[in-house]
Amino acid sequence: MFEIIKSGGWMMTPLILCSIAALAIIFERFWTLQKKKVLPPDLVPQVWRLAREKKLDDNTLYRLKTSSYLGFVLASGLANSHHGREVMKECIEEAGRQVVNKLERFLNTLGTIASIAPLLGLLGTVVGMIQAFSAIVAQGIGDPAVLAGGISVALITTAGGLIVAIPSLIFHRYFERLVDEYVVNMEAEALKLVDILHGDREPML
Repeated sequence: MFEIIKSGGWMMTPLILCSIAALAIIFERFWTLQKKKVLPPDLVPQVWRLAREKKLDDNTLYRLKTSSYLGFVLASGLANSHHGREVMKECIEEAGRQVVNKLERFLNTLGTIASIAPLLGLLGTVVGMIQAFSAIVAQGIGDPAVLAGGISVALITTAGGLIVAIPSLIFHRYFERLVDEYVVNMEAEALKLVDILHGDREPML
């Protein structure tokens, strides 16, 4: 494997760096976007019980805020619930925008890697073909070994670019879809809590 990478020439270096960055982002996003860290089950009923028992003091709200992304959104609304329904919803929306930004962290970078990896591979192909034609001009085409270096660079970098780009694109699309689902569910859970606290919905305990 090392010999194959070495045969790809200097253009393999940025491709290897891209692959390392993509793997790091993928593992980090899998760890961060676990459902229990974003949308803990039964969090809204638990918060409603605390509200009914008047136990939503500053310490409880702080623990709720730091417990999960949904907890952060709910705590932001609950801290301003005494200002009325509209203010509570506005605070939830502001907190939601912050959460979306955190959930989408590094996804632009992963998408960029998926876009530039094939271009780096193509650049390596062009460089390899230039080397091949330069070898033909300098030494002729009598010896096939003369062309081997340039052709190997052309083929290996193209393959390397695709190997990096395809998984990066797949996981980028997957994480984008996952974040969209989380955002929709968080919005629904937050609005449910608003309705419960203001008497527009019966709590499901």
